[in-house]
Amino acid sequence: QVQLVESGGGSVQPGGSLRLSCAASGSIFRVNVMGWYRQAPGKQRELVAVINSGGVTNYADSVKGRFTVSIDNAKNMVYLQMNSLKPEDTAVYYCNAAVDTQYSNYASYWGQGTQVTVSS
Repeated sequence: QVQLVESGGGSVQPGGSLRLSCAASGSIFRVNVMGWYRQAPGKQRELVAVINSGGVTNYADSVKGRFTVSIDNAKNMVYLQMNSLKPEDTAVYYCNAAVDTQYSNYASYWGQGTQVTVSS
């Protein structure tokens, strides 16, 4: 019904940058909130950054000042610009979207995840 496809993960040295993209498609009436979560080995999934359709953002304290989330409402896409990456940023990053469809409001969908590895 709704699909999220992430791209842009990879390996980078500490201090480097990566940009993640996520495209939402399917029977979407309206995108309310999109964002990024991450899960490191042995840890729970945690919020990284989210943004609503009006551009209001929320960041985890650990990424404030280094990561920037943005949204393209016309394309139903969300981006995560990650700068000054640290080894502790290593995780699988998941895109999430809360959307209105024909059948439900604020339904939550997840992407398949993309690996980000920060290592020297």
